[in-house]
Amino acid sequence: MLEKLKSIILDFQETGLETGVLRNLVMESLPGKATVCIGVRRCGKSTYLYQVIERLLANGVLSENIIFLNYFDDRLHTLQQDRLDLIIEAYYSLYPEKKNNEMVYWFFDEIQNVNGWEPFVDRLMRTEKSQVYLSGSSARMLSKEIATQMRGRSLSWELFPFSFQEFLDFKGVESSGTLSTKKQLLIRKAFDGFWESGGFPEIAGVTRQLRIKIHQEYFHAIIFRDLVERHDVSHPKAVTDLAHWLVDNISSLYSINNLTGYLKSLGHKVPKAVVADYLEWFEDAYFLFTVRLFDPSLSRSNSNSKKIYCIDHSLVVSVSSGILLNNGHLLENLVFTSLRRLNQNIYYYRTKSGKEVDFIVPMPNRQHQLIQVCETLIDLNTRKREISALKEAMLELGLDSGTIITRNEEELIDVDNGRITLIPIWRFLLSKR
Repeated sequence: MLEKLKSIILDFQETGLETGVLRNLVMESLPGKATVCIGVRRCGKSTYLYQVIERLLANGVLSENIIFLNYFDDRLHTLQQDRLDLIIEAYYSLYPEKKNNEMVYWFFDEIQNVNGWEPFVDRLMRTEKSQVYLSGSSARMLSKEIATQMRGRSLSWELFPFSFQEFLDFKGVESSGTLSTKKQLLIRKAFDGFWESGGFPEIAGVTRQLRIKIHQEYFHAIIFRDLVERHDVSHPKAVTDLAHWLVDNISSLYSINNLTGYLKSLGHKVPKAVVADYLEWFEDAYFLFTVRLFDPSLSRSNSNSKKIYCIDHSLVVSVSSGILLNNGHLLENLVFTSLRRLNQNIYYYRTKSGKEVDFIVPMPNRQHQLIQVCETLIDLNTRKREISALKEAMLELGLDSGTIITRNEEELIDVDNGRITLIPIWRFLLSKR
């Protein structure tokens, strides 16, 4: 195994890096802490680590000072917990002069595939002159767990599928500076492609039929590897049925009671506490996200119905039955993911008269951001309803601005207590670079 590890180390150092599209995430590292990149399956974590390595090389770090191991590599499948020290032995047998003299950068991709990796990484950081980078799919290495496993010796960074800006970079569409009429037309055309394909890097540019097939494979991998296998779920069909119901009802309200009742109607005897666990596991896997009611009382916020969103709007189209799905729900889901990249604290708002605003994002100094999402305001009744809800929320919260995101419309609306901005989705997404 020692000789095999040496070969793997040298092979990587002699191989060119396929760094793909430059991602907007910037991971900052600190001495004595592992830098961890986490996110949903297939969102580009391995490629992002290559980009980190490329920056190190550009800053003068020698390739011999970088070791990269991908634990999906079949050659490493026999490398178990009690043999992980062979990695250190293999590296320093190749470069004995570097031990305790030079900083070495260790990259472990999908290391969660080795049981008991945490003590090894902890010891590596304590005993060697090293900077450690880890990536993990959500199968065994999640944000809530890494903090416990690494005992505060790590910093975690989230990576999502492509944002619209990253999709434009992939397509080679210029979006910086002043947007001329031609630029706007090219961006809007590119958005149509982003609307169809979503943000998973592997799917950008493939045919519709292949996109659906790949999305469905992602869905099943998340369900069975990140939930069923990982948590030893005794009712895998119940998890699958629940996931399908949630995807079919994306951007809609749900409660634990109605989800439990739905599963019971299908013959699943799953208690409410277990259903709540399923929902938490979906979120830990960066697959489905819950948004709660904005309320000063935590108990009221938790007891009210919640809304469900998915990591990728196009994946929803590929997986759902399509019976309840509409473009308005997909647009709302897309707005959610753009907000979630930047802020974990996202809520929906209900006015005292019962009107709902899709999103409220708490900001410093109580300057909260209110966002309503509607495909179009052409219908006068729809326009009145959406503006009325936003206006009422602004008044209750003492805010003088609100936003309505549409597919194509753009307008400034003056109301008694401030101004409401109508903005097309493509322009809103570019404002969240």
